[in-house]
Amino acid sequence: MPATNDLSSFLRSHPPAGAYDDLLARVLPQARSQRVWSESDGPLPSLFVSHGAPFTLDDPQWLGDLFDWAQSMPKPKAVVVISAHWENAPAALSGTAAGTPLYYDFSGFHPRYRTLPYATPDATDLARRLTGTLSRTTVHEFTDRGLDHGAFIPLMAMYPAADIPVVQLSMPSLEPGALLELGARLRPLREEGVLIVGSGFMTHSFAVFRHPELAAETAAFDEWAVDALARADVDALTDYRGKAPGAEVAHPTAEHFVPLLLTVGAASDPGSAVSAIDRMVMGNSTRSVRMN
Repeated sequence: MPATNDLSSFLRSHPPAGAYDDLLARVLPQARSQRVWSESDGPLPSLFVSHGAPFTLDDPQWLGDLFDWAQSMPKPKAVVVISAHWENAPAALSGTAAGTPLYYDFSGFHPRYRTLPYATPDATDLARRLTGTLSRTTVHEFTDRGLDHGAFIPLMAMYPAADIPVVQLSMPSLEPGALLELGARLRPLREEGVLIVGSGFMTHSFAVFRHPELAAETAAFDEWAVDALARADVDALTDYRGKAPGAEVAHPTAEHFVPLLLTVGAASDPGSAVSAIDRMVMGNSTRSVRMN
């Protein structure tokens, strides 16, 4: 990896390693044959995933971890994902037509990442169910807005067959309490085989690239979050700005942390959080968790 002040030029020019293509060749039959959720399985969990930048699609360990995580659960009948990269009030839906083109909401990376497809099936029924669930608000569908990278990057790793209907739901606010409430309203969908995914990053610090010594701050924040989740301390998580060590470094802005509150709100037991991924990469925590 280059020196941190050369990171941007490295990402633009460095050819991808092709790990995602290798993953597809290796796991597509397994992904297609994964057992689909049934009522006897009980509610699906709610997930928080640290979604990664486009180049994580060529990180074999990250790809393998996410794919194995998805394989440890029944294949959902549908997925609702809330990404750090879409704030819109009131809550809005992405396009639901089959094969809606992705929304490549990034720049500065190798051009290949703007060509990788993820054409999911028609999600009209899921959108209708979501609209009913969120009936206290007016829900608008942005028909030409596909999944953004906070949604499609982790899903490409978890469900590479692209055979599950997916709808992205916007964050109506960056207030932790608002995301907690939104998650609670989505909770009943888990009983119907719908996977609820909050997509952010457990720590999201660019400062640590320039000042590696700040990794102590992001590590402290990560440890605090793990402890707060284990204690089901929802009040602390909601007040993370005031309670968490290293919060200003780990999350100078809120959008990559508050999807965790969506996941907590959608859980029946917030204290059931189990980490599926817990690596530190480039000074940031890639921790991803599931809750029952």
